[in-house]
Amino acid sequence: MKYCFYFIGLLLLFVSCQKKLSFEETTYNKKSTYLCDDKCPEINVIIPIATGDAEVSDSINKKVFNVLKEIVYFGEKPYTATTYDSLLVAFINSYEKLKAEFPEDKFGWEANIEGSIKYQTDSILNIEINHYSYTGGAHGYQGKRSLLFNPKTGKNIENQELFKNYKEFEAFAEKKFRFQFKIPANHGINATKFMFEDDKFQLPLNMFFTDKGLLLYYNRYEIASYADGPQELLLTYDELKGYLLFK
Repeated sequence: MKYCFYFIGLLLLFVSCQKKLSFEETTYNKKSTYLCDDKCPEINVIIPIATGDAEVSDSINKKVFNVLKEIVYFGEKPYTATTYDSLLVAFINSYEKLKAEFPEDKFGWEANIEGSIKYQTDSILNIEINHYSYTGGAHGYQGKRSLLFNPKTGKNIENQELFKNYKEFEAFAEKKFRFQFKIPANHGINATKFMFEDDKFQLPLNMFFTDKGLLLYYNRYEIASYADGPQELLLTYDELKGYLLFK
């Protein structure tokens, strides 16, 4: 009988390990050879693919893929691709279609996207996506995306769900922002170099969990000029004790 319990225990342990959330870094690449010589348009994607519990990993992978569809596209609407391979093909096809219409022009398209696990605890999973793309113009666009998940369910966590009271946190963050960038309290938030809409402070779309605290990250163009680059504000976890629900 004791051997029976022993094997049952091993089986339960095996099943538990099989369902544990983990990630496999996966690389995708596609390069055009259409009417190009040296620097042919190319797209590279390195992304963590969730494995383990099917429901949890599928939810995470679906969200990550949909965000990449928003990042990697040329035209009015995101591509209808359903796999990473077909997404890369769609990007290269967009270039080749444009090149066929304007064969004498030089476009130099490229895209590089790299995802990584930025932060992970029992209550929060933060995937960071660094991306750069160039599809013509004076310069390309480089940015970061923060994707937040409940690691137990795989469900996406919106920024508003991170805090006990979102408006109170926003007011606190504005005070810290003004202090860091030396903006007087009796002046508009755009009194110096910033370009917040309607001259009102707004929290960024992207917030990153780090070992030191919560990083508020504004990509280029969000609140400042391209030349000023991205803007950052780091708030320590001690400062956030009265606001933050996850850590």
